This record gives sequence, structure tokens and C-alpha cells, in this order.
Amino acid sequence: MKKRILYIVPHRMNRSPGQRFRCEHFIPYLQSSGYEIEYANLLNAWDDRNFYKRRNYLLKLFILIKSYLRRSRHVARAANYDAVFIYREAFMLGTTRFERKIKRKGVPVIFDFDDAIWLNDVSDANKELKWLKRPEKTGEICALSTLVIAGNQYLADYASRFNDNVVVIPTTIDTSYHKPVENTSDAAYVRIGWTGSSTTLKHFRLLIPVLQQLRNTYGDRLKFRVIADAPVIDERIEIENIPWKAKDEVQRLNEIDIGVMPLPDDEWSKGKCGFKGLQYMSVGVPAVMSPVGVNTEIIEHGKNGFLAADDQEWLQILKQLIDDADFREKIGQAGRETIKARYSIDANKSEYLKLFDDIVKQNQ
Repeated sequence: MKKRILYIVPHRMNRSPGQRFRCEHFIPYLQSSGYEIEYANLLNAWDDRNFYKRRNYLLKLFILIKSYLRRSRHVARAANYDAVFIYREAFMLGTTRFERKIKRKGVPVIFDFDDAIWLNDVSDANKELKWLKRPEKTGEICALSTLVIAGNQYLADYASRFNDNVVVIPTTIDTSYHKPVENTSDAAYVRIGWTGSSTTLKHFRLLIPVLQQLRNTYGDRLKFRVIADAPVIDERIEIENIPWKAKDEVQRLNEIDIGVMPLPDDEWSKGKCGFKGLQYMSVGVPAVMSPVGVNTEIIEHGKNGFLAADDQEWLQILKQLIDDADFREKIGQAGRETIKARYSIDANKSEYLKLFDDIVKQNQ
């Protein structure tokens, strides 16, 4: 008999980077290992378009009510499963009503999170509504859970204040999908690239003064690319804005020559799981990252990537990479090997499966 897992997640399949690289990647492996998965997302494409726009308060209220009813139906069926997996939270407001209802049904809860979500960080479109979030509920969800899977040790240390059963599984990459392909771009210039979402564009903007200086030095030999769900418009530099699309994301990443991940040194950033850098490295593109949080574990400075703490270091490292194509290739190849060895699905899937097997056995 197949073991049944209910996946409680915010978004539909292939929409959210966090979901894709925290849990969706592993679902085929679980299914091939005897698990039946039901994917219970809250928001559909129409909801997304309206919920993450500024204001739209009546539509957002409608979406909240609809989502509450949908999640209620999901939770009502929880007892039919061997375990319930929750990514980040069961509902987007400050309540833990759904997590507590699952707990009362006696169903084991596997809770996975990959950001410092106990801090009140919300999207720009919903800043006016942040008072509804109650981020401290993260600790309550940890306490209600049978197992907590954290994306890095910083997050695990927080979870361990509320639960003794905490395991670190890094954000993982499918190296059979994210892989180097032929770069058909014009070799006459070097392209520095950044990928992310509209919620993290503020981090890319931290680097614009450095990019402006580089443009003054290299002129048209240098190009800047942003791959995201919203454009960056800045009068200081010309930016090539590429809308993120699943169908060509790997090709677009392969078209950049240097990948950047600037971050502020704050508590929220310490909870980040290095996802942008992992993507660059997976396709053999050298990554330059701020030395914040897990980035210092991913990067061995000067060997598989670089860490830059201030504008002067960013300038020095980026110039070195711009000037030496062979060096870029060497660092990129070393980054790819790091991903395969430590951050790939293959490197982590056995441990992931064992966690699920152990939880299900305890419930039998």
C-alpha cells in the first residue's frame, strides 16, 4: 500500500522558487519510492495576479476568504494521510488554526522553511497589510511539528528553540536540468547577471553603484542582465530586463558570464539559503556573493566562487573576472562540482526519503 503525504503549500506547481527547490524537486523521487502525493496549493494564477498588486483590497479580501475555505477543505482530509508536509505556513495570515487542527487529528507534521520568516518581511505590494501577518507564529508551527526541515543552520538554530527534531536540508538543484549549455551570446562583451523575484530586486539595487563604475571603465564591453518577474529601471545604468520563464530559464542563465548575489548584512539575509548563487554555479557560471549567512558555507573564496564584503571588493573581484575568460571558466567549473557534491538532488535525496520513512513508521 502506498504511503500518502498531503503537501500544504501556498502556490501552484512550478510557480514559486522556494517550493520548486525545497519540495517539488523531491516529489518524483518520493513517488518512485512508494509515496502518493497530493499537492494542496492555496493560490491559482488569477489569485497571484491580484493578490500581489498594490491595494486591490476588495479583491484581496475575496482571495483570502476563498483561500481560507480551500485550506479548510484540505485540512478536513488530513486524517486520510500518513503525514502532512507544510511549506512555510498553512495560511498567509497570522493564525495557526490549520496547523493546530492537523495536530489534533494525530497526523505527523513535517514543517519546511527556508527564510527567516519569524521576521516581518512582506512584499512591497502588501506592506500596508503586514499587521495581519504575526510572524512569530513560526515558532508555534515549529512546536506543533513532528519534524522541522530547515534550509540552513541559522534557521535550524531558531527552530531548535521550539522543537528537538530539526534537520538541515539545503536548497537543492536538479543538476540534470540546471546544467551548462552552449552560450551563443556575442563573445565581444561580458554580461553580469542577477536572477530573482520582485521581492528581492532591492538587493540587486545595492550593487548599482559598483556596476556604474564598471560601465565607466569598460564601456560597451559590459552588459547587465536582470532575470525576474518585474523590470529594474535605473537611470544610472542600462539594464537588459528578461522576464523569468520556466521554459528558457536555464538558457538565460547560461547566457550570463558572471552571476551576482549582493545582500545586506541583516537578520533576514542571514536566513537566506544562497539560492541565486546555487543557480549560477549549477550552470557553470562563476558566482560572486555577499559574505552573509550560508553564502560563506557555499563559497570557498577564490576556488569555487567569490565573497565580496564591500564596494571595493566587488569592484576588484568583478574586474578580475571580466578581464580573464579562462579564469571565469575555471571558477565556474569548480562551482558546478560543488553543486553536484553538496547541493544537488542526488546528494540529498536519500536523507530526504529517510526522514519521510521514519516519520511514517512512527505513525503506524
